[in-house]
Amino acid sequence: MRIALSTGTVAPLLSVVLLVTVVVSAWLMVTRLRAAQRRAVAETERARRRAEEQAGQLRAELDRREERLTEELRRLSAREGELAERAVALERARGEAEELVRLRSAALEQAAGLSAGQARAQLVREAEAQARREAAVTVREIERAAEEEGEARARTIVAGAIQRLAAEQTAETAVSVFRLPGEDMKGRIIGREGRNIRAFEAVTGVNLIIDDTPASVQLSCFDPVRRETARLTLEQLVEDGRIHPVRIEHVHERSREEVERRCVRAGEDALLAVQVGGAMHPELVRTLGTLRYRASYGQNVLGHLVESAHLAGMMAAELGVDPEPVRRSALLHDIGKAMTHRAEGSHAAIGAELARRYGESADVVHAIAAHHGEVEPRTVEAVLTQAADACSAGRPGARKESLEVYVRRLERLEEIARAHDGVAKVYAMQAGREVRVMVRPEEVDDLGAQVIAREVAKQVAEELTYPGQIRVTVVRESRVTEVAR
Repeated sequence: MRIALSTGTVAPLLSVVLLVTVVVSAWLMVTRLRAAQRRAVAETERARRRAEEQAGQLRAELDRREERLTEELRRLSAREGELAERAVALERARGEAEELVRLRSAALEQAAGLSAGQARAQLVREAEAQARREAAVTVREIERAAEEEGEARARTIVAGAIQRLAAEQTAETAVSVFRLPGEDMKGRIIGREGRNIRAFEAVTGVNLIIDDTPASVQLSCFDPVRRETARLTLEQLVEDGRIHPVRIEHVHERSREEVERRCVRAGEDALLAVQVGGAMHPELVRTLGTLRYRASYGQNVLGHLVESAHLAGMMAAELGVDPEPVRRSALLHDIGKAMTHRAEGSHAAIGAELARRYGESADVVHAIAAHHGEVEPRTVEAVLTQAADACSAGRPGARKESLEVYVRRLERLEEIARAHDGVAKVYAMQAGREVRVMVRPEEVDDLGAQVIAREVAKQVAEELTYPGQIRVTVVRESRVTEVAR
């Protein structure tokens, strides 16, 4: 009974303690909320004050900018007024100047007795003459500077390439005369009633000329490969001694196959000699090899191509250009000469079409088409191919030309120089390598002599085809002679 009473007494106490605890917790929470509210209000107040300060600063900055803009507008307005005044003054001055010019022109016309048109024409003539003189002087200075700067570099590159290439001075030409072991062999070649020679010409397509020349016959044909095949056929027939129509056909077939193999081998040897990388179509290799039997102005065409490829590769290396495509272009640039008797057009166009047909690159095709100037060169390969071709063909001893062509070229050289005003005499000298022009000193001055030399050189370069270069020398000489009596 006593324990139950104690329990009933403690329970109300616990309730009171719990209530007090709740009240205290609530009071503490309210206190914290009020403190947080006060802090938030204080922070808001500080932010408001900072915003007001920044707004004040911005207003002050805007006021200062507005003052500066106002001042700038004022200065611009003042400047505009000054410019307007100056424009008015300039317009007035221009009117006065035009009036002075008019008065001066009228005075000049009255004093000189010339109209305005006549005076203008005379001034134009004088200005044109002065301009020509000044242009000649300027061109001379520019040419001198260009020669000093560019010619040394070009000469170094070309001379270095030529010196490094040890080529023969005289190239081999195609064979057209066949030596016989004896005079009696001519009768065996002709055969009974000429049947052997007729069979030989019908099978080979080559004319066999037998004349009074001792122990020799001539082979005549426009196709060098066909002529070489006939020469090899005749050589084997003479060595064997059995000459009759059936034997001629049999030997000719073997000779044709042998020449075909020689052409392929010559083309492959050329590729190895030049070190051309990349595969080349077999038909191009064979066509290239046929040029070993072709000569141009006495120079073997295949030898010329190999020499040009070496020169082009050396010049490309000096210029820092990839030499492989340049050598390839130079090696193939005259390949069209193997097809000129079968196709219409220049050998450059034929060669470019042949290279395009057998898968050569566009740069190589363009270099072949442009190596004689028929197409404007647009690539480094084309320019270097032109230069290598000119070096190989123009070096001393490389080529020879016929007497008729030589005489025509000399006559045209003198005609070109003689057509200019003030020229007294013209002499083509040093086998056409120099043109000496004598002018009348009373008609042509020093600058005029320079103009004549430049115009003659330009016309010669445009009209004539020649290896190497031609020097034009204009001589202006004044002489005074007195006789003592």
